[in-house]
Amino acid sequence: MNRGAAAHAETITVRAPGKLFIAGEYAVVSPGEPSVLVAVDRYLTVGLTESVGAGSIHSPEYGRMPVVWTRSEGGLTVDREHHPYDYVFEAITVAERLRAERGLAPRFFDLRIDSGLDDVSGRKFGLGSSAAVTVATVRAIDRFYGFDLSPTELFQIALLATIQVAPTASGGDLAASTFGGWIGYRAPDRELLRQRTAAGSIDALLRDTAAWEGLEIRRLSAPRNLSFLVGWTGAPASTERLVDAVGRRSRAGSIDHTAFLEDSRRCVNGLWTSLETGDDSATLGAVNAARHILQGLGAQSGVSIETPALRALCEVAESIGAAAKPSGAGGGDCGIVLAPAGADVAGMLRAWEAHDIRHLTVSVHAPEAEPA
Repeated sequence: MNRGAAAHAETITVRAPGKLFIAGEYAVVSPGEPSVLVAVDRYLTVGLTESVGAGSIHSPEYGRMPVVWTRSEGGLTVDREHHPYDYVFEAITVAERLRAERGLAPRFFDLRIDSGLDDVSGRKFGLGSSAAVTVATVRAIDRFYGFDLSPTELFQIALLATIQVAPTASGGDLAASTFGGWIGYRAPDRELLRQRTAAGSIDALLRDTAAWEGLEIRRLSAPRNLSFLVGWTGAPASTERLVDAVGRRSRAGSIDHTAFLEDSRRCVNGLWTSLETGDDSATLGAVNAARHILQGLGAQSGVSIETPALRALCEVAESIGAAAKPSGAGGGDCGIVLAPAGADVAGMLRAWEAHDIRHLTVSVHAPEAEPA
């Protein structure tokens, strides 16, 4: 395809951090249930450059050929033979609707996506690349069109885009990527938001507080004297597939879902309190409790949440007096550890290596903005 380039186009470059769940997995997909996440200092970067005639999305994930998008009477269209990144496309779609509602002239742009959330072979660490690319794409388009979105509005648009691709997504990873630091999160009713997105104005939906009932994004303090460590099992896992599998078992009556939500709520509320009060001992206890809750959910559902590698990761950490658990939906990916001062972390890392568990050298990405 021959496309002209916008004369002297400058590139807008933005980034968004990855995330890890600390507690509240699976429960958080139910509106209003609490969770804790952290943003981590590994990033996905989006570069946006104005173009003419059509826009494109370039990423190593697509191979050498870019995905090309354009407009038609039916809306945005994309050449799906090039395996488009659905989250990026939906972020563009929602942002373009907002652009039209605000009376801004349509323009084209090229996106270049570079991810530091995978290993060199392209295997995902489970650090929330889908969320990071959605947040970064919305952030870049915000600057391009001059929407002047608040951080909360940026999160809202990212969530509206995400649930078009993954309707059960909680949005907690989006909150971590948007706000950074330690985050307490409760999800709104995404099915209601999907209905409202289909039926009306994006701009009006951003301002409709009733539509976002149940949403809470709270800044939490980091533990005072606990080291945060991450181990990767080398086995990528599909969060959506695992959450859907647990959901099917729950609907079939295999899981006491009410009891699970009550246990998770009690545990995570306690974790919120311990982080806010600086009670490291209670924080360790809450993380241990969160692990046992996930073990119980896995046993009831028959879903392999804590794999043998994740179990080894956790047991080694617990043997040195640390607290550990799978992060996110489990089934592979990462485990997180909070280790008290004086714990034999070096010994833990040697034992991880013997179990083929890779220590990811990540830290918490500093807070960027305060939730509204």
